[in-house]
Amino acid sequence: MSARVGAGVLLVALPVAFNVVFTLLARGFGYPDVLRQPTGVILARFRAGGSRLILLWWAFVVTSLALAPTALLLAGALADAGTTAVLLMAGSGLLSALVQVLGLARWPFLVPFLAQAAAEPDAPAGRTEAVEVVFQAFHRYLGVAVGEHLGYLLTGAWTASVAGAVLAGDTLPAWLGLVGLVLAPLFVVGSLEFVGRTGERGWPVAERIVPVVYIAWSLWLVAVGVTLLL
Repeated sequence: MSARVGAGVLLVALPVAFNVVFTLLARGFGYPDVLRQPTGVILARFRAGGSRLILLWWAFVVTSLALAPTALLLAGALADAGTTAVLLMAGSGLLSALVQVLGLARWPFLVPFLAQAAAEPDAPAGRTEAVEVVFQAFHRYLGVAVGEHLGYLLTGAWTASVAGAVLAGDTLPAWLGLVGLVLAPLFVVGSLEFVGRTGERGWPVAERIVPVVYIAWSLWLVAVGVTLLL
């Protein structure tokens, strides 16, 4: 299988898989709105989801990890853009996949333990408070700082590098590159949601823009993938 075909297949499959898993998490767990609830409510809903919810979160981790081979294959498919462009695409894509996996991996591996620990009837005094501190610490560091802030920034960087490579080469039509250049800075705006904020809610503009950008980005990825396969 050539890099062009492999990249095309993954670029179509990845956003479809991502949005399917995201929709299932939204329906079964209330994600991401549930994250605005108190820790006890979040963990109670997580326990209610059982093994199915844990597997859904694992699948979400896998979709993020799949960005790594996608970025490498796409870099190979757009190699006519030059060595610098290829390195930027590969590097930013790999970093984007890494930080998103780090941010999401707490859900299938750490949160099940915390959810059960919080529900033990004979737990020693202070267990609930300790669980809440651990959950919030990992949520704010790995979730908000690494997964979301760095994740959005690096996804924007990867999108911009792909767009630049499209415009510099002859493999794909220029309009796909122009669309990518429009989407890339919007990820940067989304990454600023909790910069300078200390409460549960971030900057309203950034909060509202992220879901719209991800839908548009998913459609763009599919368009790039289909064009590579034609």
